Amino acid sequence: MASRLILRIHEKQTRLTSAEKKIAQVILENHDIIETHTATEIANLAGVSKASAARFFRTLGYADFEEIRLQAREERNQKQPYRQTVVTDSPTSLGRSIGDHLELELRNLTRSFEELSSYNLIEATNILSAAPSIWFLGFGAEDGIARTGRAIFSQLRHGVHYISGIGEDWSSDLAMVGPRDALVLLSLDARPKIMRSIINYARTSRMQIITLTDHSYEQQAARFSNVVLPCHVASYGLLPTHATILSMLRLLGIAFAGKNPETAKQRAETLEAIIEELDIME
Repeated sequence: MASRLILRIHEKQTRLTSAEKKIAQVILENHDIIETHTATEIANLAGVSKASAARFFRTLGYADFEEIRLQAREERNQKQPYRQTVVTDSPTSLGRSIGDHLELELRNLTRSFEELSSYNLIEATNILSAAPSIWFLGFGAEDGIARTGRAIFSQLRHGVHYISGIGEDWSSDLAMVGPRDALVLLSLDARPKIMRSIINYARTSRMQIITLTDHSYEQQAARFSNVVLPCHVASYGLLPTHATILSMLRLLGIAFAGKNPETAKQRAETLEAIIEELDIME
């Protein structure tokens, strides 16, 4: 998959000409076409001229089509099959564990954001912008991430909540949800049985569901979610990693603030005024 090319296409999508959009559509529908077809063949499939194809690739920041092909081959050669757990026989010393940890976290982050669809990010942002209320939900270790999500979005808008299920009392929080509310579900393996019941209730209540989950669960999550934002979360099996899912949450917050600058500004001013009135900061 030519993931860096796909990322550039998503970033430039709104600024492409009609001919360039046709080429982009051909590539987006078949990511491997870069390695199997020439620039002329891709132009023919898109129904545009070879000159339009050349301008398209320059618009994306490439010198020529050959540079794109070399990049695609490099990505294919480096890409490893996705694993939830990385197995290593190397002895673990402090220096090695730090380096291995950094390398794995960077790989998870890089692959997640290279493969992230800008359409999904925009759709998720639209849902959060239109929602009367936003609810964050996580289970197990992801419960803390749900609290973080609430803290992030509480700085950007009103009506942000956290479904706690304290004492297994899910009904108290769920009784307050309404149509068009957004449920941000943070779900990594393993998943409790109660999750299915809560999802069914959310769908019955006509909530819009945004799921941040591990890459291997993307297809299952798509069955009940309006938008899925998959994250690579490979680890060495000792502890789950939340670096990518936390970064994805922050990206959602940034995208929301970008779409709703006045709302975010007013919220910040309100919070600042309350903090000043309460005199709680030194």
